[in-house]
Amino acid sequence: MKKVVKERKDIVFYIKLVPLVKIHPQAYEKAKAIVCENSMKLLEDAYEKRPLPAAKCSGSSVDKNLELVKKLGINSLPTMVLPDGKIIKGFRDSLTIIRLIDNK
Repeated sequence: MKKVVKERKDIVFYIKLVPLVKIHPQAYEKAKAIVCENSMKLLEDAYEKRPLPAAKCSGSSVDKNLELVKKLGINSLPTMVLPDGKIIKGFRDSLTIIRLIDNK
């Protein structure tokens, strides 16, 4: 995503954290901490397996994300929902993402 945004200033990503607690038992609390702080740094820290602070809010955003993926039938991560509503499952390189967004 960073490569796409660096290359294309007209493309924006909205990240919805969906913790996979069966695989990663602490994922829910980590996702909540990231969302509460609205922090890309904490997201990057989580991917680098650095410790995260406890969540400082009691919001329901993570729960709403879990409900949304269930409603949309998303069962694998990462998943992208393109502007036209098409759902793309799995990792894609930056060039492929740009082509998908541009419908090419």
